[in-house]
This record gives sequence, structure tokens and C-alpha cells, in this order.
Amino acid sequence: MAVRTIGYISTVCGVIAAFMILASVFITCQMIFIRAVLGQSTIWQTEAVIYLMIGATLIGLPYVQKLKGHVGVDLVPTMLGRTGRRVLAFLTLVATGIMIAVMLYYAYDMWHFAWKRGWKSETVWAVPLWIPYLSVPLGFGLFLLQLAADLWMVVIGDDPAAPVAAEDRRH
Repeated sequence: MAVRTIGYISTVCGVIAAFMILASVFITCQMIFIRAVLGQSTIWQTEAVIYLMIGATLIGLPYVQKLKGHVGVDLVPTMLGRTGRRVLAFLTLVATGIMIAVMLYYAYDMWHFAWKRGWKSETVWAVPLWIPYLSVPLGFGLFLLQLAADLWMVVIGDDPAAPVAAEDRRH
């Protein structure tokens, strides 16, 4: 049940990330129209697109993990037996989880400083930086949650996306 809920949350993150990318495209088109057609300068568009794309990348992390879409090399896992693949997957997920937990700690620290000290961007728009910075700990936290769900699936031996050795494939 918890794994299914985490999967649902990861899917929602993917949808949100997709809408953030779509918003970036529309804002970019609007910015091009204002500059090229109207001959005016833009104030907030470039910064908004940058923050949206970074946010989409980070908020989309759990969804890509759910789909096993991150770059991976399956040469070694396909050469191992079922137990070897499970051990390798376990170790990989634990190492990744530790790394992401460290990044989450520092991301929260960065966001908290920006929020507590009222940091603003150094542009005319002067957006409060805690808003775009929030995507960093949020994305890493949700990614860590999906990693935990994946780790649980490996522990109980029910990971349908695990690499399968040639001799274990059914024809």
C-alpha cells in the first residue's frame, strides 16, 4: 500500500514537472514575441524559465526513478544471477539514498537560509529566492522517498523492473 502511494506521488510529480516545462515553453514564446515583434525588453521571463526548468528537473526526479529512466548500465547485472542482481540493486539503492540524503540536508539548509534571511534575486524582478529554492529539498526529498520504495521492493524480492539475465528471460 505504501509503495503504491509513493508511486502515485511520484506520478503526480511527473505531471507537475511536465506542466512546469510546458509553462517554460509558453513563457519563452511570450518573451520572444515581446522582444522580436514588440521590440520591448523583458523583465521576469528569463529568470522564470530558468527557475521553472530547474524545478521541473528536480520535481521530476521521483517520477523518472519510478520509471527506472535514469541513466544506467546493465552490463554487470545481466551477467549476475538473481541473488547477485538483488544484492547489487540493494547496494546501489542504499548508496544512492545516502548520497541523496546528504544532498537533501544541504538543500534544506540552503532553502532555510534563503527563507529566514529574506534573500531575493539580484534582478529587477527580485523574486524571493526561497520560492525557487524550495524545489531543491522538495525534489530530493521525494526522490529519496521513491528510492526507499524501490529499496523495499528489492528487499521483498518483488522488483519487476530489475535487469534480468538472459537465462532467466521467458520466451
